[in-house]
Amino acid sequence: MRELDYDVVIVGSGAGGGAVAKELAPLAAAGKRIAVLEWGPKLAEDAYTGREVEMARQIFFDSGGVFTRDRTVTMAYGKAYGGSTVMYTGTSLTIPGEVVAGWDVPGIDYGDLQQRSAKYLDENNAHKLDESELNDNNRLFRAGCLELGYNVEQFPINVKGCRSSSLCNMGCPNGAKQGTHRVQLPVAEAAGVEVITNCRVTRVGEASCDAVVADPGFGLPSVWEPGEYRIKAGVIVVCGGAVNSSALLLRSGYGDRLPALGRYLTLHPALILVGEHPHEISNFRGHPKSFYCDEFRESERFILETCMYFPFTTAKNLIGFGAEHSELMRAFPRLQMILVLAMDPALASNRVLLDGDGEAVIDYTMGPTVLDSLHRSMVTSARIFFAAGAQRVHAPAGVSFFIDRKDAGRVEEMIPRANVVPGKISVTSAHLMGGCRMGRDASDSVADGWGRVHGARALYVADSGLFPQSSEVNPYVTVMALADRVAEHIRDHAGELLQS
Repeated sequence: MRELDYDVVIVGSGAGGGAVAKELAPLAAAGKRIAVLEWGPKLAEDAYTGREVEMARQIFFDSGGVFTRDRTVTMAYGKAYGGSTVMYTGTSLTIPGEVVAGWDVPGIDYGDLQQRSAKYLDENNAHKLDESELNDNNRLFRAGCLELGYNVEQFPINVKGCRSSSLCNMGCPNGAKQGTHRVQLPVAEAAGVEVITNCRVTRVGEASCDAVVADPGFGLPSVWEPGEYRIKAGVIVVCGGAVNSSALLLRSGYGDRLPALGRYLTLHPALILVGEHPHEISNFRGHPKSFYCDEFRESERFILETCMYFPFTTAKNLIGFGAEHSELMRAFPRLQMILVLAMDPALASNRVLLDGDGEAVIDYTMGPTVLDSLHRSMVTSARIFFAAGAQRVHAPAGVSFFIDRKDAGRVEEMIPRANVVPGKISVTSAHLMGGCRMGRDASDSVADGWGRVHGARALYVADSGLFPQSSEVNPYVTVMALADRVAEHIRDHAGELLQS
């Protein structure tokens, strides 16, 4: 095992790790040794081909199909230089103030998070697309919402030079999406921060971590030779995402004194719903996600967003097989899509565990309130499709594969609550939160409001694992805001934390 010495080690390079790396860049410029250890590869620019299956294999864990323990939910999260910001659509929302108040974490103030979020919105070039850049899929969603009197808002999107490929979720092939691989990591590296890819951290301690570098068979080679490493560090910042950060800390033995570790996981359970129009619409050209409807966020605990997924992803989210399934997939150029996000409660029973090999297992159950939200979201989405002019709708809990326009007034009857059963509907998740939640002390949380692990001198968490409960909106910008706080705390205490 090779041994190395650094002042700061950052585990992960996504929204949290990238932000921390950039904010600690002045320390690197001043001579401190800082390393970012990223499990995934760094791809060359021409490697972002947009080919669905190929890209899924290279930039997602398990090709974007990680299952919960009971196999009722699939989860997609990234493994690449830039983490999940590589395959994120770039939707950039600031967390609602009432959600932060509900977190009730000492030191976490909405005004502070709002200010930090604004910094990253500007840094990442987040802005609303011009009307001329919106495709039919987005315009139809807006039209359907307005026809029904629902509130509809436009997302700020973090793109620069977008060429409307609609391949955001496969890693933008045109270099337009301003993830950490485009913005924060290059700044950090220019100041002297080292980024080591293909490097899986297997254990973290109070002043060191163990890692393994291995060639995955694609992407650029790591700057470190393949093999096992022990890295001593004054500060360690864990930014592997809700699942992997929890698993890493559990594997390292912190669960013995932190009973909340791995628990209170929320997934923002999601459904992809499809409406078929009688004519072709522009759907897989243009940015896929420009609008959202939060009309029902507080009352029925779900939000709706525009989306457009690729043929394989679409096909696996449709319920059923055979002729009807094939018929709908052949209508792909006429399909409008809506993404549903349910607001799931943070329950201690929903958690990250370890299997016999020390690998992460997600033990998660959708309770009645989540299933109620999914049901209401399907009914509402069907109404939006029909209001926008769809001739028929596919809802996962429908009594038939298609709901025809003639039955538009009977959607409550056509989508019964009794059909919303885990394992019978295709539920997915890309917003994994919790597991390393912030709080007052070690009795029911893992870290304090600065991301420092309770009882540890210089071990921090800086990712969505810190969320005590769901953010209720896309978490990307909030992760960066919290990571900004973590980096500030490290900078302010560098004298004591990084003693030479």
